[in-house]
Amino acid sequence: MRLGLPAKPTPLRTEQIILFRISGQVLAISSASVQEVRSADGLAGGTTEVNVPSIRKVREAIRRGEKSLFIVSGAVHFGLTASQGALVFVLRKTRTALLIDGIEKMTTMTRLQALPLSFCHEERRWYRGLTALDQVVVPVVHPDGFLTPEEVKLLDAALPPPESLPEQISPETPLSQ
Repeated sequence: MRLGLPAKPTPLRTEQIILFRISGQVLAISSASVQEVRSADGLAGGTTEVNVPSIRKVREAIRRGEKSLFIVSGAVHFGLTASQGALVFVLRKTRTALLIDGIEKMTTMTRLQALPLSFCHEERRWYRGLTALDQVVVPVVHPDGFLTPEEVKLLDAALPPPESLPEQISPETPLSQ
């Protein structure tokens, strides 16, 4: 009797993530979703005030090319204690720049658990799922979950005409001295 070859173990699918803090809460985001990280101080002077009372989480926008990116306060978005915010994640394939308090570390996620049914309403749009790292459960945010298409339309309508906006900020523009 001949024994077959032992089955090769299926390699774990891994994903690089960034652990970050907002008002003491640790969250994660796929590193592939983050185009760049900027100092919030470095944005001063390059932002435009946006006032849409129904969207309190956005107070400012920055212009990038033909489009504006809306700076979303992570603390207001998640209903956490207000915080100043020190860094901004410019998110890929969205019109969102996320204001956060700081980066904890980059790490690898090997398992993304589906959200439990206790997560309901808009929370299901905010999070991709949960992961466990060092015996701690961490929510993994969905980069498209910060602004709905309807909110983007309202914010666009509240922006002043393009000619009155501050000069465009490009990825090459140094923002902090």
